[in-house]
Amino acid sequence: MNMLDLAQEIMDGRRITREDDLSIFLNCDLKELCEGADRIRAYFIGDKVELCSIINGRSGRCPEDCKYCAQSAHHHTDCEIYDFLPEETIVEACRLNESEGVDRFSIVTAGRALTGEEFDKAIHAFETMHRECRIDLCASMGFLDEEQLHRLHEAGVTSYHHNIETSRRNFPNICTTHTYDQKIETLKKVKAEGMCACSGGIIGMGETWEDRLDMAVSLAELGIDSIPINALMPIKGTPLENLPQLTEDEILRTIAFFRYINPEANIRLAAGRALLTNDGETAFQSGASATITGNMLTTAACATIRSDRQMLKQLNRDVTPEYWKKL
Repeated sequence: MNMLDLAQEIMDGRRITREDDLSIFLNCDLKELCEGADRIRAYFIGDKVELCSIINGRSGRCPEDCKYCAQSAHHHTDCEIYDFLPEETIVEACRLNESEGVDRFSIVTAGRALTGEEFDKAIHAFETMHRECRIDLCASMGFLDEEQLHRLHEAGVTSYHHNIETSRRNFPNICTTHTYDQKIETLKKVKAEGMCACSGGIIGMGETWEDRLDMAVSLAELGIDSIPINALMPIKGTPLENLPQLTEDEILRTIAFFRYINPEANIRLAAGRALLTNDGETAFQSGASATITGNMLTTAACATIRSDRQMLKQLNRDVTPEYWKKL
């Protein structure tokens, strides 16, 4: 099938499911696939590129054994280890990102779940930011229950991030201390709370192309609103440290078919942007509509907020946050 014709069908209402022949995305011409993905992006999302930034609110000593992660206590890496940050540090970072024109600001924390006194501190920090700042607020704090998600929502958090990481088939090869189904149940709780559900994964962890397609379809089935796509940047001391880096073409093909399968979601560039031309310029012409910007979690970011804004403006994309438009 001509991929531009398929793109038009999707704009006309067709949706890709497990019953479709997904191999078309692996065998088609990459340039045509990316062009079609960009058309779908323009139709459903428009020219707005959503920028989000994160602060690592608690680092290291995570009991989970995710093979890619520098913060797992099961691995031997050089990641920083600290308890939940002081509220002043978090609010200062929030204000800085707001002044730079970032759309969303998130507190992320290492560990299975943020609980107890540290969770109370996070709630208070969100309440302060919600009261004093205009930027949208997000959180990524592991396996929270319904009550915790509701408290976050009441504190001003509009989006919750919880990656499924990979396909159901491949998940046990990546993590054994929690299950894929636990991930899915958490995301269903996020949706039930009425928050924006943010979930994606990492490519380049030894999975097959079929695993990547399965992840894209699974996210569509869940109705995920924001899909971060990370390209593995192997970290010394983790079990995946010797895996080869992905090529730009592999990353672009993945981003493009994620757009076909999730036409109305924000497809968000995350880790691995250094593997792409001009920190992701090609990806924004292949279906991507959002990005994490500024400092990353445990791998150094190649781009800055200002360089991202400049690059996106050159692509004629809108990088003005809503709260600036309301001034």
